[in-house]
Amino acid sequence: MNFDFSDDQKFLKSEARKFLEANSPTTRVRKVLDDQATAYDAELWRAVAAQGWLGAAIPEAHGGLGLGHLELCVIAEELGRAVAPIPFASTVYFLAEAVMLAGSEAQQAEILPKIAAGELIGAVATSEGPGAVTAGAVQATVSAGKLTGTKLPVADGDIADLALVLAKEGGKAGLFLVDLNGPGVTREALATLDPTRDAAKLTFKAAPAERLGPAGEGLALVEQVFDRAAVLLAFEQLGGADKCLESAKAYALERYAFGRPIGSYQAIKHKLADIYVNNELARSNSYYGAWALNTGAPELAVAAAAARISASEAYWFAAKENIQTHGGIGYTWEMDCHLYYKRAQQLRLVAGAPRVWKERLVSQLERRNAA
Repeated sequence: MNFDFSDDQKFLKSEARKFLEANSPTTRVRKVLDDQATAYDAELWRAVAAQGWLGAAIPEAHGGLGLGHLELCVIAEELGRAVAPIPFASTVYFLAEAVMLAGSEAQQAEILPKIAAGELIGAVATSEGPGAVTAGAVQATVSAGKLTGTKLPVADGDIADLALVLAKEGGKAGLFLVDLNGPGVTREALATLDPTRDAAKLTFKAAPAERLGPAGEGLALVEQVFDRAAVLLAFEQLGGADKCLESAKAYALERYAFGRPIGSYQAIKHKLADIYVNNELARSNSYYGAWALNTGAPELAVAAAAARISASEAYWFAAKENIQTHGGIGYTWEMDCHLYYKRAQQLRLVAGAPRVWKERLVSQLERRNAA
């Protein structure tokens, strides 16, 4: 079985890297950090939409390219390398995937073309606070098509147009679509470690809500959506981890101490080798997840959890050790090291912390062994 990408997919990856290197240097990230009035780069968002990336996996019938999830994976990896300051993950990995998975024909025809065109930003609101999503923890309620409750933290919730909300209806959890620009919705921006991926507290008071998928199937749908998103997030994390390794290696070869490049010292060699090993482990698990996602394999739940865990650990370790390799200058604002460290921390939590996914992986393996 060949787990490698095809020549066409590798070409897409190469072209995506060229585009992002030309249009998304870290100066764009710094501009967003310095500008308190915006949480993302609207110009880059429009440019990415023009490239068709937002609709890479969306069917052509709904305005997308209809390429598939493997192409979306390679795009995600390049976005991670560029620490792109856009709400791509919330809109594409979560909202678009949820609508394609469980949306009615009318919902898909209404929402997917807007996502593909860059006219709509999405968000996913599943928890009332940090922690795993469980039936007992869901406190938001829907009655007669009106949603009431609070969700936090909601990634990109301060800029999103449409939210995917987990709430109870008739005592059972369901998924609902809520227009965040409509009545009954208030937002409160929350401070985050990475301001280029904002978060918000969303409060709903009798806000109009439209069910997505069958009634009472909210938790099952959330699990499926999060499995899909976990694979795509893993590729974004992998791209960032690889960039950190490249940065650390380049600095280790050019920085001299006691008349020698610091990369010639054993301590630095071992540090870089550890990053490489973690990255390759994450790549193997991410490729497995990409295969399962693209083929709809029953192994997706296990593959997604493994990819999520290994990619989260690899990116965090690579970002941390990249700063250490740079030494004192690695802690300064002028260096890009902190941009990757902040993004690594944000991505570790956006779909649940690694400990949550470790528990999910163990439970999935136990379920499989029992079967």
